Amino acid sequence: MSTSTHSYALPGPPNIAQSLRPARRTGAVPGLRYRPAVPADPEKAAEVDRRLEAWARELDLFPEAWKGDFSGFQFGRAVVLQHPGGLDLDRLTAAGKLLLAENIVDSCYCEEDEGRGGSRRGLGGPLIIAQSALDPYHGIPELEAEWRDGIQADGPLRSYHFALADYATFATPSQTGRFVHDMARLHMGYLAEAAWMETRYTPRVWEYLVMRQFNNFRPCLSLVDAVDGYELPEPVYARPEIQRITALACNATTIVNDLYSFTKELASDPDHLNLPQVVAANDRRGLKAAYLKSVEIHNGIMEAFEEESAALSATSPVIARYAEGLAAWVSGNHEWHATNTHRYHLPDYW
Repeated sequence: MSTSTHSYALPGPPNIAQSLRPARRTGAVPGLRYRPAVPADPEKAAEVDRRLEAWARELDLFPEAWKGDFSGFQFGRAVVLQHPGGLDLDRLTAAGKLLLAENIVDSCYCEEDEGRGGSRRGLGGPLIIAQSALDPYHGIPELEAEWRDGIQADGPLRSYHFALADYATFATPSQTGRFVHDMARLHMGYLAEAAWMETRYTPRVWEYLVMRQFNNFRPCLSLVDAVDGYELPEPVYARPEIQRITALACNATTIVNDLYSFTKELASDPDHLNLPQVVAANDRRGLKAAYLKSVEIHNGIMEAFEEESAALSATSPVIARYAEGLAAWVSGNHEWHATNTHRYHLPDYW
């Protein structure tokens, strides 16, 4: 005697509660200032993902159980959106390796709520060793060998070390040094956020935004010229006005992350610091009003970036190319956040 495998709906009225449950809101944040991104080539994104997964498996960077998070993140689509002018797949893959490595270190070292060993307490120790995976230790041969063994023994450290090595095969020494410096800035930002969370300190809005100028996407934007196949000369990059438009672009796109991550963080870690939470605490306003105020802050930064980068672009073709690379990265990163429904959805504030 066999048992039928067909399933049947139970008799009776439909589930009214389920039908009335609101769908998760997705798409762009209403009222947010952004430029549409160049659409991502799905075949190119899939190939970058394939290469990244093979690389991660070869280096044993994370267990099989995390593969769903890897797929849901859409690393290939992210870098293709962020670097529409990428010279070739090798350079896009190198950008993807660095992005993947940064997320592995953040998840395994910093994020307590993800259950992967991260801890705010004593974070400086692991992060200084992580920085050495990018900025190598120099000493007597015996101790250099011990350092190399230590780097090889840890998945997050391996990811940093080998991702940077691949990037350095086509980036100039100054471009590589720029990235390493910006990673040190990122780690400093991680430490500031961890210290505030550990001491339960609520920063003022300007203090929070200073922290986010360090704990932000800047290392990713450091790559725009190298991935596109040219170099913004170091003396030009170091000019204060170029540093300013770079910082404005990085700050705007980092607030985008705060806005799109807000609902997820509210559900998983209600005390997690983000701009709407900090505005709400300082201004003594509700989260909806604070969220909308955060959109205004983003828009003001974005407007300054667009106006100042346009003025600088008129002075030099290479500056114009660099400014366009920054703008393209910001646009692509917004598109990735707005369309990645695996990770993000919006609060019901409109």
